[in-house]
Amino acid sequence: MEKSSSKLIKIPAGIWVLGFVSMLMDISSEMIHSLLPLFMVGTLGATAFVVGVVEGLGESIALIVKVFSGTLSDYLGKRKGLAVFGYALGALSKPLFAIAPTIGFVLAARLLDRVGKGVRGAPRDALVADIAPATVRGAAFGLRQSLDTVGAFLGPLLAVGLMLLWANDFRAVFWVAVIPGMLAVALLLIGVREPERHVGDKRSNPIRRENLQRLSSAYWWVVGVGAVFTLARFSEAFLVLRAQQGGIPVALVPLVMVAMNLVYAASAYPFGKLSDRMSHKMLLALGLAVLIAADLVLATDDHWATVLVGVTLWGVHMGMTQGLLATMVADTAPTDLRGTAFGFFNLVSGIAMLIASVVAGLLWDQLGASFTFYTGAVFCIIALLGLLRRF
Repeated sequence: MEKSSSKLIKIPAGIWVLGFVSMLMDISSEMIHSLLPLFMVGTLGATAFVVGVVEGLGESIALIVKVFSGTLSDYLGKRKGLAVFGYALGALSKPLFAIAPTIGFVLAARLLDRVGKGVRGAPRDALVADIAPATVRGAAFGLRQSLDTVGAFLGPLLAVGLMLLWANDFRAVFWVAVIPGMLAVALLLIGVREPERHVGDKRSNPIRRENLQRLSSAYWWVVGVGAVFTLARFSEAFLVLRAQQGGIPVALVPLVMVAMNLVYAASAYPFGKLSDRMSHKMLLALGLAVLIAADLVLATDDHWATVLVGVTLWGVHMGMTQGLLATMVADTAPTDLRGTAFGFFNLVSGIAMLIASVVAGLLWDQLGASFTFYTGAVFCIIALLGLLRRF
């Protein structure tokens, strides 16, 4: 316990502020995203395939945009301004969901929201790496991820309460989501001081060949692993749809995301600390094993108790792997190319996310939910076998 407290004390204040900024924006985003699949299917008449396309495009565009914002942050030698711009875009997208009359409008709002996430993601992650000492870097990424995920379960919880209070009025809930998004932007502007970084008189393009050659084979291996993980883990919108199949009332369906993110938040920091002392490859392998178990459970049945077990395992997997992958990117990339490194990592993961979500939607419509989750388990097993060969 004393060692844990000591490590928390060593984490700089800027990391805590970045964590609370992430928490507020996730409250805003998850109030909407935990209801969006139900809104698209129930109110706007979308199919699971359309949900997969919207979610896949949204998440992939966020990851793909990160390559440009990360590279720009390396070129400028500045991170905070880009992060503020990205958070502001996300906040400004929220009212569009509330007024959306069609699926096309929802897609436009989702893309704007995810472009904002993409713009802020790589500079923010690079900023965490810049602020945190190497000895507590895993814990710092885990802490930021934990606070981020606190927002990811508070958001759906607020959505449930407001849906019950306002008789399933999706649009009213979407309007309330604007408030924490704006607060996140204000806190980032006021509360984070960017550390001074030396930038030479002559700036060079971070994605020139000679700079990219400085990214080691160990870094590119992490990129490949991240892509395979993303292929094996499609959009969480399908967890929401699986819960609805079990007959859970619409207003209570977001509780599935509350449960998943509660477990994610509780596990991200402990596993982040563990990554500072344990083999990263072994921890990744254990995370994949947990995801295989989650897929198999979710494929078995749509009873609420079964779904709850499945999403709990899903949350444990996220806590084990997401902060770890960020730490591995930071550890294998040169300091002056960290933004670019996070950008390329997310570019490849974004392409994988688009493929995974579109395929999941097609399988769901044509062959059913169980087949979708069984397919996810197969991808996990392939990824695990590939990972074990590296030991």
